[in-house]
Amino acid sequence: MSGHSKWSTIKRKKGAADARRGQLFTKLAREITVAARQGIPDPESNFRLRLAVQKARTENMPKDNIDRAIQRAAGSDGGAQFDEVYYEGYGPGGIALMILTYTDNRNRTVGELRAALTRAGGTLGENGSVGWMFDNVGLIAMPVGDHDPEEVALVAIDAGASDVQVEDGTVEVYTEPQDLHKIQEELTAGGYEIESADLIMKPKTMMTLDQDQAVKTVRLLEKLDDLDDVQQVYSNLEMTDEVLAEVG
Repeated sequence: MSGHSKWSTIKRKKGAADARRGQLFTKLAREITVAARQGIPDPESNFRLRLAVQKARTENMPKDNIDRAIQRAAGSDGGAQFDEVYYEGYGPGGIALMILTYTDNRNRTVGELRAALTRAGGTLGENGSVGWMFDNVGLIAMPVGDHDPEEVALVAIDAGASDVQVEDGTVEVYTEPQDLHKIQEELTAGGYEIESADLIMKPKTMMTLDQDQAVKTVRLLEKLDDLDDVQQVYSNLEMTDEVLAEVG
């Protein structure tokens, strides 16, 4: 399973805790608002908004919260307006980091990111310093279930997937960003259960660290993810089972 997926698994376990539910809903609401502002505030006509709403529903976010987040994009619900900004940097051992933020105060966001990175032995980089190490792709995750993994992979490739990986009972389908919705619909129509569908930054190559540095990197990812302005954190860290076991 890819490093991104293993990190997503960690976050899902964290998100299950009641204490983190409010922060999760806040981040989901921001994602919906930003997506709605970037296009028509209608999930049927705005692909990114549809993805954001699907994600919110998967996390059992109340419908009223979703509706308010969409209304906020149209300026009918007041509140701050957030910009989507990527920040790039390095973690322990030179691990590359792409940090997606939704912020209404870039000075605050930069200060918080720099402080977290510095404490962990990392640095905040310039625009373009690590962005070339990642590709913007669509990712559909599906549990294998009773299906033959090879058959699922062939169906996904026939639907237009650019790559398919199967590991630990999960099929990861990678797509071009513009093909994500089409392939998701074809797989759903074929009777396959979709666990998640999202646009991500996929590292072109993975980097392996020793156990101590790898654990420090995961702790940094957790610290960054806990910041209110941070929406997603992507890295090229190869997460081993031993590292995941140590961080719980």
